[in-house]
Amino acid sequence: MEFPLTVRDFLDRAVTVYPDRVAVVDEPDQPAPPFGGGELTYAQLDQLARNQAANLDRLEVPVGGRVAIISQNSARMLTSFFGVSGWGRVLVPVNFRLSVAEVEYIIEHSGSEVVMIDPELQPLIENITAKHVFVLGRDDEQIWGATGADPVPWAGDERATATINYTSGTTARPKGVQLTHRNNWLNATVFALHASVTDRDVYLHTLPMFHANGWGMPYGITGLGGKHIVLRKVDGAEILRRVEKYGVTFMCAAPAVVTAALDAARDWDGPIPGRDTTRIVVAGAPPPTRVIERVREELGWEFIQIYGLTETAPLLTMSRMRAEWDDLDASEQAKKLGRAGAPALGVRIKIDETGEVLAQSNHNLDAYWDNPGATGEAQAQNWFHTGDGGTFEDGYLTIADRKKDVIISGGENVSSIEVEDAIISHPAVREAAVIGIPDEKWGEMVTALVVVETEVSEEELIAHCRTRLAGYKLPKKVEFRDELARTATGKLQKFKLRQPYWEGKSKQVN
Repeated sequence: MEFPLTVRDFLDRAVTVYPDRVAVVDEPDQPAPPFGGGELTYAQLDQLARNQAANLDRLEVPVGGRVAIISQNSARMLTSFFGVSGWGRVLVPVNFRLSVAEVEYIIEHSGSEVVMIDPELQPLIENITAKHVFVLGRDDEQIWGATGADPVPWAGDERATATINYTSGTTARPKGVQLTHRNNWLNATVFALHASVTDRDVYLHTLPMFHANGWGMPYGITGLGGKHIVLRKVDGAEILRRVEKYGVTFMCAAPAVVTAALDAARDWDGPIPGRDTTRIVVAGAPPPTRVIERVREELGWEFIQIYGLTETAPLLTMSRMRAEWDDLDASEQAKKLGRAGAPALGVRIKIDETGEVLAQSNHNLDAYWDNPGATGEAQAQNWFHTGDGGTFEDGYLTIADRKKDVIISGGENVSSIEVEDAIISHPAVREAAVIGIPDEKWGEMVTALVVVETEVSEEELIAHCRTRLAGYKLPKKVEFRDELARTATGKLQKFKLRQPYWEGKSKQVN
């Protein structure tokens, strides 16, 4: 017997086992019913998902039709993961921090015939010509109102596209990543297994739900009957308040969110909430060793790191404390946790002859939407080509750099990540990005762009790095900045940081 794996399985189990349990606590200032900014049980969440599917039937949106949502984290968005994909349509969660032109491109490129948008974000779609445009809150009756009919049954096809998730655009124009029901089902299940998710977990949505489907937690937490706590806007102090108020045990976050929580902890009055009970999963960029130590010492939270991409749904590897490291000192433990991690169940990792990390798994993308050329290139030889350089030793992957971010200085390869880790270990430094800029002597000069918390000189930072790095890896130049360009999910946009230095050059290598 074979039964198709579909994302509706997660909600079906929750409503069967935990119908009266609180499923989600929405932001208190969200618009009126059926959501109303309060609590929804799993029975209510299931009914709203069914109403949404029935309304898409009424609008004659076919199986396979694309439905876009542009919203901050909300109970409405959480419901849409099931109400749209659960009956065979394709959800397109759009990064609400993109420009008007980028949002227009995604809506047009995906062919979305329904667009749902938060009222605060309406200016993003002034020129959108989608067939149906609904404003969340204002038009809820047309999306989630009872139709008097059950949704048209969908037999289920695990190889059908469930979501199209557009890449964050760190290097070029966003590509639409087609993730199937099978991709999303297996990612959520394997992730939940490795992260020890249970029905006692209270999950805080610090991660945008649009980003790789909130890394799959809208599915995984739901299937295991956990409680979702919606966080609309990231704020370090508010994260700590939610952890205290709701007993949050679990969250996923980009490194910038971790920094915000650490900053807030300095001014927190009383014991830090969640100490010894909360775990945080970090991804998006390898966090500096000092940050890992601070999370474990200052917050008292368990630190877990994963590595993956939107194209891999995203889980490829996980780095989590293990018994063999218990007797190591905290600094050595942090260094081990700073690796990308060991392959998750069902994932195969190898490094090719150029040093690129390749991966095989059951949750790698099906294809890039309407882009067969990019699909073939990314999946050559039946391996997904990550574009990252790294090493794989003793069962653990370490990311050296994006291949295009490796700096070739004086004929030697320099990992920007390694240099960043050295700079950020200085207590005065808050953030750092290391790039190569054209230089007649070195070819590319190792250059550090730094945001500081307290005053420090260029000479002091270089001297500090000299105690941790080989001479050829040292930054030759340090520039101080007020902020660094990042994507909505906290990734450094090094192509933007490099751009002014390479203007007029025919290629980004010297």
